[in-house]
Amino acid sequence: MKKPFLHALGAVIYIVVIVLVIQGATSILQNQNETIIIPMTMLSLFVLSAAVMGYLFLSESIYLLIENKKREAISFFAQVVGFFACFVVIFGILNFLIS
Repeated sequence: MKKPFLHALGAVIYIVVIVLVIQGATSILQNQNETIIIPMTMLSLFVLSAAVMGYLFLSESIYLLIENKKREAISFFAQVVGFFACFVVIFGILNFLIS
């Protein structure tokens, strides 16, 4: 079984990369006129993010369910969510300390 910490860490890394890309693009495109491309890009990013997060949070759990390992599936999913919640708390504390 894969480690739930790595799945949660993958979600965090994905979020950090997306935020850095958006910040970089915002500074580059700051003076550009808004077009239909910007909303299309943001909606596409939302759909992509839902797919990536769905994979990171659910793939191993669904695999375990298919193998009829219900307890392990629930445990794995809970651990991934728990680790991710810990990262969210850490981000919140860092935000409070930096502000």
